[in-house]
Amino acid sequence: GLGETEGSKERAVQVVTMINKAHGSPGGGPVFLGANCMGVISKPGGYDTWFIPEEKLPKESKKQFRRSALLSQSGAFMLHRSHQCPELLPAYMISMGNQTDLSLADMIHYFKGSDEVDVIAIYAEGFNDLDGLSFCKGVREAVLAGKEVLFYKAGRTAEGKAATSGHTASLAGDYVVCESCVKQAGAIVARTFSEFQELYYLLSTQSEKVVNGNRLAAISGAGFEAVGMADSIESDDYHSQLAKFTHSTEEKLRVILERKKLDSLVTIVNPLDINPAADDETHGLIAQAVLDDPEVDALIISLDPLSPVTQTMHASDTKIYDMEKEGGIKERVLEIAKNSSKPMVVVVDGGRIFDSLRDALTKHGVPVFSVCDHAVATLSLYLQGRLHSDSIRSIG
Repeated sequence: GLGETEGSKERAVQVVTMINKAHGSPGGGPVFLGANCMGVISKPGGYDTWFIPEEKLPKESKKQFRRSALLSQSGAFMLHRSHQCPELLPAYMISMGNQTDLSLADMIHYFKGSDEVDVIAIYAEGFNDLDGLSFCKGVREAVLAGKEVLFYKAGRTAEGKAATSGHTASLAGDYVVCESCVKQAGAIVARTFSEFQELYYLLSTQSEKVVNGNRLAAISGAGFEAVGMADSIESDDYHSQLAKFTHSTEEKLRVILERKKLDSLVTIVNPLDINPAADDETHGLIAQAVLDDPEVDALIISLDPLSPVTQTMHASDTKIYDMEKEGGIKERVLEIAKNSSKPMVVVVDGGRIFDSLRDALTKHGVPVFSVCDHAVATLSLYLQGRLHSDSIRSIG
């Protein structure tokens, strides 16, 4: 409780004074993480200071990690995000706690030059005096160095500020000012925990994809999804637009639909409702044709898992709809995602019997959502953030 409670504040001052005195001596003395932190998990370094029982948090192989760092004042925040979304696989997870010595600004300045990290994600509750300014400078320098930065700031409300102070003894400060400064520095700001988690996954799996704009293409075998995706392309927080297919793409789509005898059932528009009779091959051919369109910047495709003609289940559940069949939808989606230079997200809107398909795709870095409007919103925020980062780099 170093500084988090009224009775521990005097002791906290004493500890900080001792640390600073050591830093002023020859050699500088040791540096400290915390207090009130879980420490570090470093996959590249091969060490783990966390104390969660392995039965509750199975350890991933140190060889399995993505090129990202997760920095958080709350160790539990990292614990819950990584447990709920194990496919995040950060190379580093660093719990900062009270920032008694090392701070979030110190960490952002370190990782801005790391050759092992492309994405830096931060959960912050507050900053030490003048540390917010140093942090924002670090964000800007990280963005200019080609990195993507994701940021969540706790303490938006008066009640949240009070809770923040009691958790890590942080001065929450003014949320609007903090958000504005960090955004101007180039970070993508998440408003909710789920938004943070989903944007983090998109950033860490799609960082090598090329983002030229915010023109979305949407494909679904269900009419309600096509309508829902069209309804979700803008909000108070983002704005995307529906791409207009080129004449060449429309001709490709017409040929595919005619060959599949779907031309009398499908109107070629965006979003494209390809009908529940569209099989795995149809999904794959149409997705590829749309992604090849120079007017399309990103694709959302729903795999219509409940359709009687799609292979969307695990063999242990049924042999008829086995997703591992050669030429099946899983194989086709993974191949398209691997070869495309554009971002693509998938929707699998169905119950838990389709978790095997979701897991198989996310394991290979394909973002999967359970609801189409959520997919559109997250992808739109991601594109907006990437474009903002690119604009900062273009002006230096």
